[in-house]
Parts: sequence; structure tokens; C-alpha cells
Amino acid sequence: MTTIDEIVENFTLLDEWDDRYRYVIELGRELPAMPDADHTEANKVQGCASQVWLTSHIDRGGAGGPVLTFKGDSDAHIVRGLVAILLALYSGKTARDILATDALALFDRIGLRENLTPQRSNGLRSMVERIRAEASAAQATA
Repeated sequence: MTTIDEIVENFTLLDEWDDRYRYVIELGRELPAMPDADHTEANKVQGCASQVWLTSHIDRGGAGGPVLTFKGDSDAHIVRGLVAILLALYSGKTARDILATDALALFDRIGLRENLTPQRSNGLRSMVERIRAEASAAQATA
């Protein structure tokens, strides 16, 4: 899976929005498949116009606190790419690091959020809020 640093670097190399758009779709295609059993109502992210599912696994054995690993999927190509970027940013990180990371600022920095429709921006915000809520809950029970 592509790292967040590679994604940021690749975005800086792409000048045209069409190229960035294609790159986001490519990231979504590379996203590992989510098991059909995880496509449940409980895993659905509320507030997204497209269907988006997120699951998390918490490893409480980390020295720096609980570590969260996420899986995600969407029925829309662009949104699936946004999920891939969020997973590259957050999956495998401690709850503390997740809560300290501003994904929306990253999306602004790479110039992606300004080119998203308002619905996709709201969906992105909903996905980030869901991930942060999972990290907050994991930290609270650590």
C-alpha cells in the first residue's frame, strides 16, 4: 500500500486537477478488498452521499498506547480513493497520533479539498470524524 508521504509527493508532481483525479481513482483501485461480511449497516459511515464502510481493529499491546488498523471501502471510485488516502494517513497509528493528525489540513495542503464537491467534502469530514471517534474511544479505554 502507498504511504502517505508517497501520496503527498505524487500530488506535488501533478499540476492538473484531471491528473490528480485519476491518481485518486488509482489509489482507490489499489485499496485492499474489504470482506463482504464487513459491508454492514454498523460499519457504514453516516453523512456520506456515497456508501462508505470503515472497520477498525485495536491492538492494545503497543507501548505508545492502542494502535488502530482500519479497513475501508466505498461504492464510488473517487470516494474509495479518499478512503485509501485516509487509511494511508491513519491506519497502523496510535490513538494519540491519530487524534493529533489533522487530515483536513493535509487535504488542503495537497490541494485536493478545494476540488471536491460539497457532498464529497462533507463525506470526507464524516470519515475523519468516524476515525477520530474510534481513536478517542480506544484511548479512553486504554
